Amino acid sequence: MMIATWNVNSLKVRLPHVLDWLADKAPDLLALQETKIQDENFPAAELAAAGWQAVYSGQKTYNGVAILSRPGAEPRDVVVDLPGFDDHQRRVLAATYGDLRLVNLYVPNGSEVGSDKYAYKLQWLEHLRRWLAEELAAHPLLAVVGDFNVAPEDRDVHDPEAWAGSVLVSPAERAAFREILALGLHDAFRLFEQEGGHYSWWDYRAAAFRRNRGLRIDHILVSDALRARCRACAIDTAPRGWERPSDHAPVYAVFED
Repeated sequence: MMIATWNVNSLKVRLPHVLDWLADKAPDLLALQETKIQDENFPAAELAAAGWQAVYSGQKTYNGVAILSRPGAEPRDVVVDLPGFDDHQRRVLAATYGDLRLVNLYVPNGSEVGSDKYAYKLQWLEHLRRWLAEELAAHPLLAVVGDFNVAPEDRDVHDPEAWAGSVLVSPAERAAFREILALGLHDAFRLFEQEGGHYSWWDYRAAAFRRNRGLRIDHILVSDALRARCRACAIDTAPRGWERPSDHAPVYAVFED
């Protein structure tokens, strides 16, 4: 079984890339973030023609999340938005496939340390932690994936000194990420790769991708039961080099059935 996550930074623009990647990698589940498409405009027909079904929650211009699966893997117990948090930005989508519970997240960016958006991000992450504790208690096979907008450690940052104190790497954001892991979740990528220099996001400017000046902010977190079955986790950097790419690359994990 393969689970993947990808911030596509506009599904309307990146749909050909998504279809090509699905045809090549054939994951069982693909979580998308920043679809930036209202539900009535979601390309469900185009995806269905390629053999994929979708659940989705979107809005115009910003945010938006979706989960793609093969027909037959019917989503159950779908949750839209962050329960208990009075906000309707389309950032959360959860569904159960068989015995697997998949939570797809697009965590707020935070804009700038000390700003109102930064305070909102920390509050959002705290509500997320409380909800994930409930999800983990109810679903032993839990995967939490998406764009977390947090680089957990300095080895996840191309230039830690230059980024020190900035949003995405600040001590409070990293502490919130660690508190989520402390629930009983594991960073699947770090089960296998311990070295730095591996990133999932690169700025469009200053030839950042070519120079590998990036951050690892897209993650797959897994419960104890899924950790025992995880056999690989990697970042596929190839799509970041395609024409008109997203600024993020897909991350995928492979599990024993």
